[in-house]
Amino acid sequence: MGFIKFDLDSVEAYVANHLKLFISMAMGILVFVGIIAVSVFFIAVRGAEQTMVPDVRGKELTEALLELQVKELYPRLQLRYSYSARDKGLIMEQEPKAGTIVKAGRRIRLVVSQGVMISKVENYVGRNIDEVRMDLQTLIASSGGAPLLSLKEPLMYDYSGEAPGIILNQKPEPGTDISGPTVLEFVVSRGREDALVRVPYLAGLSVADALEQIGSSGIGFAFTLREIRPGEQGETVIFQDPLPDTGVSADTVVRLTATVPAELSEGEAAGLFSYTIPQNPYPLTVRLEALLPGGERVRLISVEFSGGEFTVPYRLPAGSVLVLSMLNREIHREVIGNYNRIP
Repeated sequence: MGFIKFDLDSVEAYVANHLKLFISMAMGILVFVGIIAVSVFFIAVRGAEQTMVPDVRGKELTEALLELQVKELYPRLQLRYSYSARDKGLIMEQEPKAGTIVKAGRRIRLVVSQGVMISKVENYVGRNIDEVRMDLQTLIASSGGAPLLSLKEPLMYDYSGEAPGIILNQKPEPGTDISGPTVLEFVVSRGREDALVRVPYLAGLSVADALEQIGSSGIGFAFTLREIRPGEQGETVIFQDPLPDTGVSADTVVRLTATVPAELSEGEAAGLFSYTIPQNPYPLTVRLEALLPGGERVRLISVEFSGGEFTVPYRLPAGSVLVLSMLNREIHREVIGNYNRIP
């Protein structure tokens, strides 16, 4: 019987060689896996697959969302009122626009219609036309586009027992459904045809006091200025026509004559502000203010005025700015120079 002779050195060499091979293979596998991981990482960093943005304007929201989902795009929704009840739930705008190439996963801004802000015509009868105008302007501003409701101009006016400016009748009727841009037609009160107003006592008052009295009474007025005569004071109303405590029609203009200032301080200017305001069917709030050089704002008069020549005496620092407003909207301004504007 033969015996196999083992060479210990050979066995050790054999094990060592195979161990090296195993380690080399393991390292190779690790390197390969690392390369794959790095490749996946850079593919992810480079971005997802590109896709084209579909056109979803005018489509129902659910349909638009399905189309975006197919393209692997995601919505960012914004709500906005529109001008037709039929638009509710439809896509009004989108960003980016249709046909744009973007990466999958991009968010698309969709503006969805909430329908009209109001669905029926309100009852405006009995309200002041100026208040209604402001309400409609607010509606236009909040809707962000073309007006849903607008006024037919010029308005129709009629005499009535209601105060001037009160809406007497309207078309369309209250409660009418709004399905798109709607034009409102109003009949507005001129006030009583035979209404009389009482002329206040103005002669003998200072110009400042007279302007305050005019503002509270709401009468029509027109000033002229002249130089001071012996026995007279400066900046004083010395004559009025019609006479005080007289009953006159609402459109009567009270003619007032006032004296110029007795003297002016250095840097002051005095004169008669004059501006022709278009005639209105009934008086509107008119305000004259002065912006002083130091930034202070001073009211000279606030009065209900129906139109015509608007004249107001003033005595102010030179360089002041006179600002004329109607219904809180500026219609004229001028700078007072370093001189007198006295006829």
